[in-house]
Amino acid sequence: MQGSAVPLDALRAGDPAAVSALFETYADRIYRLALGVLRDPTAAEDVVQETFLSAITHLDRFEGRSSLGTWLYRVAYNASIDRLRRRTDEPLPPDEPGDDAETGAALPLPKAIIAWAGTPERWQADREVSAEIERAIAALPRSLRVVFLLRDVEGLSTEETAEALGLSEGATKVRLHRARLVMRERLSVYFRERLPQEGGTP
Repeated sequence: MQGSAVPLDALRAGDPAAVSALFETYADRIYRLALGVLRDPTAAEDVVQETFLSAITHLDRFEGRSSLGTWLYRVAYNASIDRLRRRTDEPLPPDEPGDDAETGAALPLPKAIIAWAGTPERWQADREVSAEIERAIAALPRSLRVVFLLRDVEGLSTEETAEALGLSEGATKVRLHRARLVMRERLSVYFRERLPQEGGTP
């Protein structure tokens, strides 16, 4: 997982510098995950505060079987899902059935795929392109969106992503594959429209 290691002993001792370092390292990442689940900036900010308060208060529950960052993602994801469950106007969407029974190879490829992954660096820095990618991520179903955010945006491994979301690695791989296909399907249309203006295929 990306990110600087924060000394666990210092955290358990209540070292303010260690607590601050933990917040600086993971606050933005946890916010993105919570926002991906809740689609509510204010609620996502509340989840960030709740996650760190819970982590510092219950640090004795961290057994070290996963990384501290993965544990924080797990706390944040659970807090986000709890908030969804409490919403009376937006019932919690069910997880997709059959994740563990499928493989990525069995999923059909969309018809409108182009190699947008090879986008030139100048496109990657383009605000319009970044905004389009963010819109594509936001349009993913929640169960796919959170896997895509952790695995491809935050850079967690498949094992870490599965641990953070309480999924099997098989289910995580399938959901990630589905998310990537949906992203490529949507972005292929966008990049196809831009290609003539950029002077050819990237």
